[in-house]
Amino acid sequence: MSSGRISRRARMRMTAAAATVCALSATLLAPQTAAADSAPYSETYRPQFHFTPEKNWMNDPNGLVYYKGEYHLFYQYNPNGNSWGDMSWGHAVSEDLVHWQELPLALSHDDKEMVFSGSAVVDENNTTGFGTKKNPPMVAMYTSHNESTGIQSQSLAYSTDRGRTWTKYQGNPVIDIGSRDFRDPKVQWYAPTKSWLMTVSLSAEHKVRFYSSKNLKDWTQLSDFGPAGATGGVWECPDLFPLAVDGDKNTIKWVLVVNINPGGIAGGSAAQYFIGDFDGTKFTADDNGIYTPPAGTVTQDFEGTDFGSWTARGTAFGAGPAAGTLDGQQTVSGFDGKGLANSFHSGDATTGTLTSPSFTVDSPYLNFKVGGGRHPHEPGTVLADFEGGTYGDWTTTGDAFGPAPATGTLPGQQQVSGFLGSGLVNTFRNGDVTTGTLTSPEFTLTKRYVNLLIGGGNHPAGSANPTAVELLVDGQVMRSATGKDAEALDWASWDVHDLAGKKARIRIVDDNTDGWGHLNVDQILLSGTRAEPGSRETSVNLIVDGRVVRSATGSDSETLDWASFNLRPYLGKKAQIQLVDDNTGGWGHILADQFTTADAPALSVLQRASWADYGKDYYAAVSWENTPGSKRHMIGWMSNWDYAGATPTSTWRGAQSIPRQMALRTVDGRVRLTSEPVNSVKSLRQDPPATATATTVTNTSKALIGPAAQGKALDIEATFSLKDAERFGLKVRTGTAGEETVIGYDTTTQELYVDRTHSGAVDFSSTFPGIQTAPLKAANGKIKMRILVDWSSVEVFGGDGEAVITDQIFPDPASQGVQVFAENGSVKLNKATVWHLDSTHD
Repeated sequence: MSSGRISRRARMRMTAAAATVCALSATLLAPQTAAADSAPYSETYRPQFHFTPEKNWMNDPNGLVYYKGEYHLFYQYNPNGNSWGDMSWGHAVSEDLVHWQELPLALSHDDKEMVFSGSAVVDENNTTGFGTKKNPPMVAMYTSHNESTGIQSQSLAYSTDRGRTWTKYQGNPVIDIGSRDFRDPKVQWYAPTKSWLMTVSLSAEHKVRFYSSKNLKDWTQLSDFGPAGATGGVWECPDLFPLAVDGDKNTIKWVLVVNINPGGIAGGSAAQYFIGDFDGTKFTADDNGIYTPPAGTVTQDFEGTDFGSWTARGTAFGAGPAAGTLDGQQTVSGFDGKGLANSFHSGDATTGTLTSPSFTVDSPYLNFKVGGGRHPHEPGTVLADFEGGTYGDWTTTGDAFGPAPATGTLPGQQQVSGFLGSGLVNTFRNGDVTTGTLTSPEFTLTKRYVNLLIGGGNHPAGSANPTAVELLVDGQVMRSATGKDAEALDWASWDVHDLAGKKARIRIVDDNTDGWGHLNVDQILLSGTRAEPGSRETSVNLIVDGRVVRSATGSDSETLDWASFNLRPYLGKKAQIQLVDDNTGGWGHILADQFTTADAPALSVLQRASWADYGKDYYAAVSWENTPGSKRHMIGWMSNWDYAGATPTSTWRGAQSIPRQMALRTVDGRVRLTSEPVNSVKSLRQDPPATATATTVTNTSKALIGPAAQGKALDIEATFSLKDAERFGLKVRTGTAGEETVIGYDTTTQELYVDRTHSGAVDFSSTFPGIQTAPLKAANGKIKMRILVDWSSVEVFGGDGEAVITDQIFPDPASQGVQVFAENGSVKLNKATVWHLDSTHD
């Protein structure tokens, strides 16, 4: 279930406390909805045609079944608040999968159990005895989370009045293996054996288990599937169903959907799938063969006795490449040859960097293998990184700062560590006797935090002779930080939300000539999140013009996997590769090998896996049983556990995706799971639509059609013919202060993408802003897009549904523009049609 797994979230939700903290920080930080004093369903970010409960928290869809003209949608629900907790089953019904009626709570938590995710069936033959042949029961199979032990087991509840009231089975649980990670049963009738089939997750083991039963009460274990595919997080909410390939009912394949968190294709939560065969007992996935990365030129393989021209700082990487596993380390695998870069020297407590010499970018891609800790580089608005050999437009006084940033340790100084890149402020010029100041130009405080790396002397601002970094507003010191009498730089963070919008300067002061009378400073950033001391990145970074422009990290695994940097935007520029181990906690190390320049990207296990959706906000995806015409409709929770508790909505939190019609189609010689919005979405279209006829767009972004195409709830269909533009597409929800959600196609990478970096409120989580991509090849030189825009989401269906990206957005209500754009060339817009959509709440 993805319901509220406690074990899942230690990382988990058990950390409902953490969710509460996130919710509180969102309350302080993010733009709030109209909330309690607004009419229901009119709040600022309230979806107009996606299901949301009137109030409180919702996550996974559960119990999806069709019965007597109604589609039932149960869902993980907190009846007592809008953060995760008190997991129960909410309930809604619909006749068309678009207009939903919210019903009273179906299955409630109590002092013994929370009701986690599961499924529902109609027991037509009354195999359970809970109903009669004339009035067959609706039976729910759910995961019971024992409040006192944390054990997860499978339990039953039944209804004989079309799901309006429910009774929990007195013989619960019906399956208990004593596990804390055993959840999310999906039950269906398997006609060939005239029995019930259960698909359930062994979450921490990355396995799916199958059981069989004649009566839903007594179960026999059949087989396990996994580990396979993406395994960077727990496996949850599995679903197994057959589909015809290319509409041929004589060619049937089985689809096993396995949701994963974290470790999804876009980071955090996601829905992966496997295609294969099911024989009534065992699921066997199709064999995709052995992966061979693109050929290229190896620039560093760590096969020498030392690092060659690469420079190591700190102690984490040792004096040269490791020959595999180091003392105290789990077995390292996946590297090539005999050597690799391994920063586990003396365990996770050591830190350091390993930096390549500068090189000119002359290849489209840099491929490499990476493993170790999952501690990503956290980007922010860089106020200063002290790269490039000068202080730029910062002004100095005195002699402590010298004419330019230092490149590391100065003469007579203990070793300096913890800085990033090749430059930093270091006032140990001629020892501690020099003094001076370094002051930034004026800037605006546009984000909640100012983060900076600081080391050196402990002489706070306000003391007689400080060594301090100060934040000045109107000439007054509003925040300050100082060193800890140590040469290692560590993160300091200032919460400046009370100063939002004000003009400020940074002043670095060395006014001390005694012991530790100096300061080390680097990486001054404006950020939406607080930098946490002692918990920093383990990453492989590409540095261009002193900035980290590409970054990759491990997945908390000692197995190295392929990663790739797209170098095309930096062709002809000077660059460096830097391996950073700036973390001393668990998994505080990085592994890397086989840096290779190539004409095509290497694909990681994650990229080679199959994904039902490539966006950040499609999780716990499961399908309806018993649907008319045996159609396979699927729905997912439209959020991500990375930030689900922090999204800026109230009094509700959580939305479901649009239900989707699923199919198997052969795409580029491979069978793929495709999806498109259910047809009933079209019933919401207002006539007449706004239509743009054929036009060529060149190096511009301009309004599509005009005011008639503007709106907050839209259904857009567009077709483009490729010309020479590198990127093209549509921008939606454009307007206030440069807000835009970019939905484009990149011809150089053959990818559909959604860029929500400037989509509106993004600062409530560092993992929210960014770009999501999905592989998509042009068909006959054309790219088709269908885009559903709601008040707080976009769902993008590329091609014939083989590339889907679902993302939440939180724009200003006034941002309603729609634009067409082309970059670095021209594209032909063949046609675009924009329908305004009716609200389902009217």
